[in-house]
Amino acid sequence: MLNQQHEQAIIEKLRALPPERVAEVEDFVDFLRSRSEERALVAAATKLAEGAFGKVWDNDSDADYDRL
Repeated sequence: MLNQQHEQAIIEKLRALPPERVAEVEDFVDFLRSRSEERALVAAATKLAEGAFGKVWDNDSDADYDRL
């Protein structure tokens, strides 16, 4: 989370940029946000899959593979 001082510094830097650079910054911020959201989705999907895969992975016939 940004504190007020950091937020103000970023705003001042943005105001000093030409419009095409501001558009690039906005695209980059959108990219960072989407990457963060994708990571959260992957983590959530992994967590949900653990239970289902646990039944497949945790069985006596595959116990030899657990020791590798």
